[in-house]
Amino acid sequence: MYIEGGCPNWAELQLYARAYIMMLLGTQLFGDKSGTRIHIRWLPNVARLEDMGGYSWGSAALSWLYRCMCRMANRHVVKLAGPLQLLQSWIFWRFPGFKHAGYDTFGWPLASRWACHNPTASEKGPRVTSWRLMIDLLQAGMFIWMPYSFHDVVQVVHPEILEHRHTALWRSVTALNK
Repeated sequence: MYIEGGCPNWAELQLYARAYIMMLLGTQLFGDKSGTRIHIRWLPNVARLEDMGGYSWGSAALSWLYRCMCRMANRHVVKLAGPLQLLQSWIFWRFPGFKHAGYDTFGWPLASRWACHNPTASEKGPRVTSWRLMIDLLQAGMFIWMPYSFHDVVQVVHPEILEHRHTALWRSVTALNK
């Protein structure tokens, strides 16, 4: 099945791309607690690779995260699924009391600064209970509304992104409906 030079042919490349995308969908964006299975609902999304750029993957991942967080609100649930790297990044940017020491260096992408965090055995204990308590004890001044305006962050963001004409790309004003 390999063509001259040891390179896979176009059909094989598409097959490998679909497998890799399915792995990303099932583990990074839309993971469940199994960690080993991918739900069949994602198969239609990789049927036509040329259509994948037209999907709103960010919105879908955020919706999936909200769904997982709603399930986590049940006090009997002790494990959270979903795109947790997005949640972790958001928490560490907005709640400085939650981030760990040594994670003050900014780089690009901004979420990558916490990619290597691996809690020690002593930190892995009853984390859900302790995090819920920390959230319950939050005060109004413990939330950062505009974390990306810090001087250190602005230094690693391309200046063109911050121009007023591009604000529609990274900022929105929406109604909060019940």
